[in-house]
Amino acid sequence: GYLSVVVTDFIQGLLMFFALAVVFIGSVASVGGVDNTVAFLKGIPGFLDGTQMATPILNDAGEQIVKAGQAMFGAPTEYGVITMISMLAWGLGYFGMPQVLVRFLSIRSSEEIKKSRIIATTWCVVSLACGVCIGLVGRAMMPTQFVTQSAAENIFIVVSQALLPSFMCGIVVSGIFAASMSSSSSYLIIGASAVGENIFRGLLYRKATDRQVMMVARITLLVMFIFGIVVAFDQNSSIFQVVSYAWAGLGASFGPLMLCSLYWRRTNKFGAIAGMLSGTATVLIWHNFIKPLGGVFAIYELLPAFIISLLFIVVVSLLTPAPDAEVLHEFDHYLDDPDDRKVDDDLVAAEIASGEKRAKI
Repeated sequence: GYLSVVVTDFIQGLLMFFALAVVFIGSVASVGGVDNTVAFLKGIPGFLDGTQMATPILNDAGEQIVKAGQAMFGAPTEYGVITMISMLAWGLGYFGMPQVLVRFLSIRSSEEIKKSRIIATTWCVVSLACGVCIGLVGRAMMPTQFVTQSAAENIFIVVSQALLPSFMCGIVVSGIFAASMSSSSSYLIIGASAVGENIFRGLLYRKATDRQVMMVARITLLVMFIFGIVVAFDQNSSIFQVVSYAWAGLGASFGPLMLCSLYWRRTNKFGAIAGMLSGTATVLIWHNFIKPLGGVFAIYELLPAFIISLLFIVVVSLLTPAPDAEVLHEFDHYLDDPDDRKVDDDLVAAEIASGEKRAKI
C-alpha cells in the first residue's frame, strides 16, 4: 500500500505541476502580459500593498457588489500584528505533517536527504508561486466573477475552462483531483496503519495477528472515508477554512513532539502522549470557543496550541522517569556512521540494563 501511495504521489505531483504551469502561462498571456496585470491590480485599493488588505464591498447576502461591470472595493484595512503573526504561524504546521515525515523514514539512504531537500523545496516554491500568481491574474482576467469566498476558490477551474480546449481543460482540472487524492491517500494509509499497528497491536492487544491488524486498519479506513464525506457535505463551506483547521490540528499535535524528539534527549513517552493530546485539545477549544471572542484571541489556533503542546511535553517529561539508557545512547549516537561504528562498552551496558529492566517488569 505504501509503495502504491508513493508512486501515485509522484505521478500526481507531475500532473499538478503541469496544470499550474499551463494555466499560469495561459492566463498571463490572455490579459496582455505581466504589466497589464500589475496595472489593473494596482487600481484596487490595498490589493498589492504589503501591509494592507483590499476590502470588497458586500451586500446583505455576503456577495461583492458589482456596478457598471466593476467589482466594488472600499478603503483598505490594515493587516495588523495578529493577522501577520497568524500568517507566519502557518509555517509551524510543516513540522507535524505525518504524510510528509513518513517519506523521510522510508528514504533509501541518508545520503539522499540533501538531494531530496533540494527537489522538494524547488517543487514547493515553484508550485505555490504559480498558485498565487494564478489568483492574482484571475482577479484581473475576471474582475466581476468571483463575488464570494467560496466562488473565489473555483478560480483555477473557471480560468481553465475559459482558456483551454475541453480535452486539455479536463487534463488540467484533474490536477485538482490529483492534489486531493495525493493528500487523501497519504492520510488514509498513515491513519489506518497507526490505528491498526500502533494502537491496536501496540497498546490494546499485543498478541494480535496480522489478519486482525489488517481488519482493524480496513475498518479505520472506512470510518475515515465516511467522516470525510460528512465534512465535505456542506457546499457552502470554505475549503481554505477546512484546510486551515486540519493544518492546525496536525501541526500542533505532532510538530512539537517531532522537534523535541530530535533535539531534546530528555523527551519520553509520557511527555509525547501529553503533548499530542494537549495540542489537539487546544486547537479544538481555541477554534470553537476562544477564537470567536475576537481581538487578540482571533489569532490562528495553531500558534497557541503549538506552544501549549511544547510546554506539556517539557513539563510532563521532566516530572516522569527519563528514557532508558539504551534510548539515550541511541539519541547521542544516531549520527554515527553505521559502517565505522564499533560495538562499544557503553551501548552493551545500556542494552543489558534495559533488558534486565524489561525482564523484571
